[in-house]
Amino acid sequence: MSPNVVITGANRGIGLAFCKRYLELGYNVYAVCRQAGSELPNLDVIVIEGIDVSQPEDVEKLKGALHDIPVDLLINNAGIWGKESLGSIDYDNVQKVISVNALAPLRVTEALLTNMGTGSKIALITSRMGSIEDNTSGNGYDYRMSKAALNMAGKTLALDLAEEGIAVGIYHPGFVQTDMVGGMGDIPPETAAERISERIKELNQNNSGSFWHSNGELLPW
Repeated sequence: MSPNVVITGANRGIGLAFCKRYLELGYNVYAVCRQAGSELPNLDVIVIEGIDVSQPEDVEKLKGALHDIPVDLLINNAGIWGKESLGSIDYDNVQKVISVNALAPLRVTEALLTNMGTGSKIALITSRMGSIEDNTSGNGYDYRMSKAALNMAGKTLALDLAEEGIAVGIYHPGFVQTDMVGGMGDIPPETAAERISERIKELNQNNSGSFWHSNGELLPW
């Protein structure tokens, strides 16, 4: 029987690349998004549309749609960019970025825990901008804070889920050429998805809760 993967933010960028990658790897792909766009419906995936992962009622809809589906892998990929700088911080935007990037992955994970069991894996797509030790340039308060919070959630989940046999990986994809960063970047989404899929393959209880670059480098907190 083919394993099942649930991917949030699946309609574009790294999420779409994850869908293609896991189809190649023989998974049944459940692609979660707000709007499917033009490319996703053409893939052999199960699209779960109309889901804003930052909204509790939408996460409940997602839970209902997957109520009888075993989840072997959950990839919490959905996220938004932020670039708030000191002196002009929009605190409403800070709250929005934290809600989407940090709270939503935790909410989705908690909602789907009953679908997971021993051997299931959870991947959190974060950023090295959430590393306190690695922060040498400042700025980006909203994005940095949201990803630092996500990293803490991932480490805590790894500890709490160890007895259940569920491993948690925390992954920086690299500087990826996506719409979120205006097409800048040094690797395409497909490369990021392929690299992270390799890291997920290596994920086990011994390295659960670790913070990795997609290229295999262990990152500092």
